[in-house]
Amino acid sequence: MNVQTPLNHSADAKTAEEGLAAQNFDTPVDSTRATEIAMQNTLLTPRFYTTDFDELDSLNVEPVRAEWDLLIAQMKADPNKGHFKKNADWDHIDWDGMDPALKAEFIDFLISSCTAEFSGCVLYKEMKRRGKNPDVTGLFQLMARDEARHAGFINDALREAGIAVNLGFLTQAKKYTYFRPKFIYYATYLSEKIGYARYITIYRHLEANPDKRFHPIFKWFREWCNDEFSHGEAFALLMRTDPEITQSRMNRLWIKFFLTAVFSTMWVRDHQRPAFHEALGVDPAWYGQEVFRKTSDISRQVFPMVLDIDHPRWIPGLERLDRANRQIAAAKRQGGIGGKLKQWWGSARAGAAFLSLLTIPSIPNEVPETSRLEPAY
Repeated sequence: MNVQTPLNHSADAKTAEEGLAAQNFDTPVDSTRATEIAMQNTLLTPRFYTTDFDELDSLNVEPVRAEWDLLIAQMKADPNKGHFKKNADWDHIDWDGMDPALKAEFIDFLISSCTAEFSGCVLYKEMKRRGKNPDVTGLFQLMARDEARHAGFINDALREAGIAVNLGFLTQAKKYTYFRPKFIYYATYLSEKIGYARYITIYRHLEANPDKRFHPIFKWFREWCNDEFSHGEAFALLMRTDPEITQSRMNRLWIKFFLTAVFSTMWVRDHQRPAFHEALGVDPAWYGQEVFRKTSDISRQVFPMVLDIDHPRWIPGLERLDRANRQIAAAKRQGGIGGKLKQWWGSARAGAAFLSLLTIPSIPNEVPETSRLEPAY
C-alpha cells in the first residue's frame, strides 16, 4: 500500500486537503492560549459558518458563464503556488524585545486573521464535499486551497512567537453559525473584498514607509490580497446568477444591514489595537475610512447601493459604538451583578449606535452589466 508523504509546507498544496495535512500545520509548541482566543465567539471574533448545501448545490452559473470560466481559469493557473512560505526576505524578529503592548495586539491580530482564513477554508471545503454541481464544487475547492495556504502561513508566524492555533481542534470544537446561502454570499463577499482593501492599504503604506514594517509578513500582503480579490469576484458572480439576490426590496435591506455590520465591526476591532496601528504609523480612523472607500468602490460591481461614509452621523455613530463596546468589555471584567447591569446598559448603547448608523440614507448604485474587475490599488 502506498502511503503519501505529507508536504513540507501548505504553500505548495494543490488542494485544501494537502494544505491542511502539510507539516507546517503541526503545532509542537504551546497552543493553548492561542486556541482559547480563537475559540471565543463574540460580535468581534471570526466565526465558523454552515449553510443549506443543497440549495447552494442547485445554483446555475449559466447566466454568468463567460465571466465564470475566465475567473476559474485564472484561479486554476494558480499564480501564488509556493508563495506563502518564508524565504530570504523573511527578517528575524526579536519577539522577546518587542514592546509588550504591540506584541499582545499583533499576536491577537495574527490569531484573528488565522481563524478567519481557516474558517473560510472549512466552509469552502465543506461546500465542495457536500456538492455534486461541478461548477460549485470546483470553485470552492480552489478557494479552500487558497485559504488553507493563508492559514498555514499565519500559523508559521505565530510559531515563531512560541504559540500556534490548534486548527484541527477548532474544526471540532468551535461553534458553527447557520446562515442561509444568500447571507453567506453577502457576508463572505464583503469579508473577501474588505480583506483585499485592508491588506492592500497596509501594503501600499509600508511600501512608502518601509521603516514602519515591524514584521516581515507584511511583505506578502500584495499576493495575499489578490487571492482575497479573486474570491470576492467569485461571490459577486454567484450573486449575479439570480437578480433577486441583490435587487428585491427585502434583500436590499439585508445588504445594507451586512454592509453596516461589517464596516462597524472592523472599526471597533481596529480601535482595540492602538499600539499595533501606532507601530505601523497608521491612524485607525483614517485607515478605516480608506478601507471603507475602497470596499464601497469595489462593491458597486454587484450591490445596488453604497453606504454614505461621509454623512455627518457616520463617524460619530462609529465612535459611540466603540465607546459602548469598551463599556461592555470593562463590565465583563468587573463581573458580579454590577458588571452585568453595566453590560446590559452598554449593549443598549451599542444597539442604539448601530441603529443610528443603519438609518443613514444609502447612496443608490446602478449595477453594471458585467461585474468582472481586476485589482487596481
